Amino acid sequence: MLSLNPSDTFNSCCKESGFLMVFKCREENSALKECLTQHYQDPAFFEECKRLYIQEKLEFQKTGIPAKNRTQKLPTSM
Repeated sequence: MLSLNPSDTFNSCCKESGFLMVFKCREENSALKECLTQHYQDPAFFEECKRLYIQEKLEFQKTGIPAKNRTQKLPTSM
């Protein structure tokens, strides 16, 4: 099963290789690193990440509730 997504390919290789993944998945790891580097050097991607970070930071400053806890549902009966 070959995937075009470097992340999926690397994950599959690691699952199949167990402890030997350090040696067997070097090629997949290199492809994943290259893909991530391309994303991090993309100015549009950087600006989108920055915008989302600032939005979450402002929301935290208003509510005092971290983003991961804001998605939890509040109990309806108290």
